[in-house]
Amino acid sequence: MAKQLSIVAPVSGTVMNIDQVSDSVFSQKLMGEGIGIEPTDGNIVAPVTGKVTLVAETKHAIGFRTADGAEVLMHLGIDTVELNGAPFEIDAKPDIEVQAGDSIGTMDLDAIKKSGKGVTVMVAVTNTADVLDSIEVKAGEHAAGEEAAVVTLKEVKEPVEADDPNEGKYDKLARQIVQDVGGADNTNSLIHCITRLRFYLKDESKADDEKIKNLDGVIDVMHAQGQYQVVIGTEVGDVYDAAIKQLGPDFADDDATARAVAETKAAAGPDNRTAWQKTQDGFNNFIGVITGSMSPVIGALAAAGILKGLLSFAVMFHLLTQTSQLYLILNAVGDSAFFFLPMLVGYSAAKRIGGDPIIAAVIGGVLVHPSLTAVIGKSIGHLGGFNFQMVQYSYSIFPMILAAWLAFKCENWLKKHLASYLTMIFVPFFTVLVVSAITLYVTGPVIISISKWLAMGIAWILVKSGWVSGLLLGGFYQILVIFGLHWGVVPLVANDIATTGHSYLNAILCQTMISQGAAVLAVAVKSRKANLKSLSIAAAISAFCGVTEPAIYGVNLRFRKVFISGLIGSAVGGFITGLFHGDMFGFAGSWIGFASFFNPKNPSDLSNFWIFLASSIASTIIGFAVAYFWGYNDEMKKGGEVEKPLKPGQAKA
Repeated sequence: MAKQLSIVAPVSGTVMNIDQVSDSVFSQKLMGEGIGIEPTDGNIVAPVTGKVTLVAETKHAIGFRTADGAEVLMHLGIDTVELNGAPFEIDAKPDIEVQAGDSIGTMDLDAIKKSGKGVTVMVAVTNTADVLDSIEVKAGEHAAGEEAAVVTLKEVKEPVEADDPNEGKYDKLARQIVQDVGGADNTNSLIHCITRLRFYLKDESKADDEKIKNLDGVIDVMHAQGQYQVVIGTEVGDVYDAAIKQLGPDFADDDATARAVAETKAAAGPDNRTAWQKTQDGFNNFIGVITGSMSPVIGALAAAGILKGLLSFAVMFHLLTQTSQLYLILNAVGDSAFFFLPMLVGYSAAKRIGGDPIIAAVIGGVLVHPSLTAVIGKSIGHLGGFNFQMVQYSYSIFPMILAAWLAFKCENWLKKHLASYLTMIFVPFFTVLVVSAITLYVTGPVIISISKWLAMGIAWILVKSGWVSGLLLGGFYQILVIFGLHWGVVPLVANDIATTGHSYLNAILCQTMISQGAAVLAVAVKSRKANLKSLSIAAAISAFCGVTEPAIYGVNLRFRKVFISGLIGSAVGGFITGLFHGDMFGFAGSWIGFASFFNPKNPSDLSNFWIFLASSIASTIIGFAVAYFWGYNDEMKKGGEVEKPLKPGQAKA
């Protein structure tokens, strides 16, 4: 029989379903299922039996955890956080055990009412998705301590033992990682990129770095961008799927993520960050939205870029003509990811922000609709003397990211102000209509102009600085990869290619992948250690295919001179690329990206391919030679991980 949890009335008064309270956060069950009580007196008792986990500094919120794992939040009044604790006297302290009905304090109802705030008390099970199967609310008048609701808990499945022969390797690794980061109780959400699991944890100190790093299948652990990153390599997608299967689908849901982050911030108490720290955090969040919107589509764009390059190669050697049916079909396949980029970016941006991905994708479809692309450069309306012209949105990125954010805000506003039975139809209707209009007439043209100037500015700087920028970017870019900061560069490359069709920046960065691959290849050739040799070969192949994390974290950083050897090789490759102004026409880098150096608009122009070939040969030879003769020998011992950067205001331990 399923277990049940009794919730008693924390104050005397009228008990109601939580969706009847006037606080929209609780009534929409954003904090979970629960009850509301309109109090008749101010004596407060514990609503459940368990441990006190939180007493807010403003005393308006108290958290509890039951023996069955239910997280219960009691919120005293509405918007009472603004009263700074004045109306409350709370005797409970964190970590003490209480019984349901135990007296834990008082609240001054008259003082709260005089301040213009509501006195309703809300009790919510904040981890509803994890533990709650159903809830029966006993509405009506109740004295404090009387049973007000009965929660039926989900049946808890026994964990699978590590030596279970039926457990797959991805399931086993995912279970071990989830367990060692602190389990579901310490996890807000989980996402992944090309090579890393990216956990948003409630408390990163609970994660066991050393234990996770030593797991078979884990390359390294990083703390970056407010995330706990576990570097897996090319199998990260399989491990991610296994982890979500164990954590539950809510941990991959953006709405659940937003709720969990909000709860974590509420539990943290008042915001004591400095203005500079708030600015830094705001900037990091801004970059996080951009990179989070772009990272899911980079693989598709890289594949499309390779296909476009191969088509140019085929035309150049007269294997295809640009009028043949096969060429037209393959060109459509290669061009679709770029042409419909606003729809792809809108969908992923909405998922990252927490909006409705379908609504955002529809807005993206409006921007690239054939009837509008046919009037690019022509007037789409006049207002107050202004002549609005249609601009090109295919291949664009930033206008759609802003549109997804505007749609998210519009959706939330409409949901708060429309009756629930109207939201299904009228939220999408008004959101698509309003945000499409704002984007087409205001934000879109402005951002497109800024994007063009940004791309032109980057190209001008790289061309003018020539070998200097090539040397510096080639020599230092992979250091950004160590800390996961390279994703901040991805939108710049994407904007270059989307706006101008080419990227001098990406041509230089391409060399950094090749050289790290060459350095780890030297280890594979020189080492006589079977495990290290096999790991190095796999890492080299991965790096030559454009993914350097397995090489960096698996081998190169553990033998620091190998990593430095790769930096030296890529500095030379970047120097050559910058000196001769090498250009690139796609995303895919390293050796596998050779096709991205054929100009699709001028297939007979091989100048950039020859620059790529010369630079890449130099990067490979120098990276390999320096690592082979100086960077590695079998007598070397593995070093530790690179020390993680300190957060602003954080002291060294």
